[in-house]
Amino acid sequence: MATVFEWSGKTPRGAVESGELTANSKDEVIAQLRKKNITATLVRPKEKTARKLSLGGGASDKDIVVFTRQFATMIDAGLPLVQALDILSTQVENKTMARALSIIKSDVESGATYADALRKHPKVFTDLYANMVAAGESGGILDTILNRLANYIEKAMKLKKKVKGAMIYPIVVSTIAIGVIAVIMVFVVPTFAKMFATFGGKLPAPTQLVMSISHFVAGLGGLIVLIVFVASIVAYTQIRKTEKGRAITDAFFLKLPIFGPLLRKVAVAKFTRTLGTLISSGVPILDGLDITAKTAGNKVIEYAVMEIRQAVSEGKTIAEPLMKSGVFPPMVTHMISVGESTGALDAMLSKIADFYDDEVDNAVSNLTSMMEPMLMVFLGGSVGFIVIAMYLPIFKLITLVK
Repeated sequence: MATVFEWSGKTPRGAVESGELTANSKDEVIAQLRKKNITATLVRPKEKTARKLSLGGGASDKDIVVFTRQFATMIDAGLPLVQALDILSTQVENKTMARALSIIKSDVESGATYADALRKHPKVFTDLYANMVAAGESGGILDTILNRLANYIEKAMKLKKKVKGAMIYPIVVSTIAIGVIAVIMVFVVPTFAKMFATFGGKLPAPTQLVMSISHFVAGLGGLIVLIVFVASIVAYTQIRKTEKGRAITDAFFLKLPIFGPLLRKVAVAKFTRTLGTLISSGVPILDGLDITAKTAGNKVIEYAVMEIRQAVSEGKTIAEPLMKSGVFPPMVTHMISVGESTGALDAMLSKIADFYDDEVDNAVSNLTSMMEPMLMVFLGGSVGFIVIAMYLPIFKLITLVK
């Protein structure tokens, strides 16, 4: 009876390959691989319960960085791969990651390469991680690659933290401001309205405006606004789940007047950092571009990088299609062109990434400095206008009494 076998092996050039074959026996699989000039290192029946496991949640960037640093230190100290994995799988705090490491250790013991074992756990270890490890294994510099990976993830974490900080601050302050104004409109203004009703006469225009808004918010209009707001969030979430929807929204975000330039700088920093790290680690340029596109985090950037990959596969340089895409600044394309012509593309990409990291840092600082007074003026001005509008009739009454 034919069985599906999982296999991994090495080509005459030393490249590691893996896959699946249907055969009647293990020897038949080895014979088929030999015909393809592949020396089998692992052949086993494919398990019915996939060992990839659906490990919910994955692991955080911090968990990955700590593990990678510790693993690199152990490998550098001369500990065997399996022993290092065994030690780390027992001391990792993240349960999902601990289970993954335990399975990876078993796979490596069975003859699989470390990179192939990592690829079975995409929710914990990304394609970028697995490909860099594969390059490190084939080049015999696994400890160096692991340290480089840890540095890359740490810098990516800092970049993400900066952007989140820039986005969260105005959202939090705006939410508080809207909440305060809503409470005043729903609970405070109606009390004044009842009092003014006993005065009679015509109210000042600002007071009439505030009372009209209060009546709308406290009544059916407020409920309608809330329903529309919730429906908009749900619709946005559903749109973002589709390929076309993500492309449209990502393009819109890049065109925003204040946040657009910041997001573009973040995308450039991530693109250059990722591609530079992959190339310097020995990952082939086409594989590097493919991984960079998938980890871009923005569909516009992803499509541009995939077009660049297609052009490179046809024999063109990176700089030429990069310039035609119109997504990346001219400075980036010119620096990459110089890097390609001098044979130092990875170093040039690293320099561009460092430059744009600083640019993102400055942009976030400027944005925060600009948004803070604007939000304070909005909150203070809105509350101040409401207070003045509510007291105008009282001032008028006092004047009439005098």
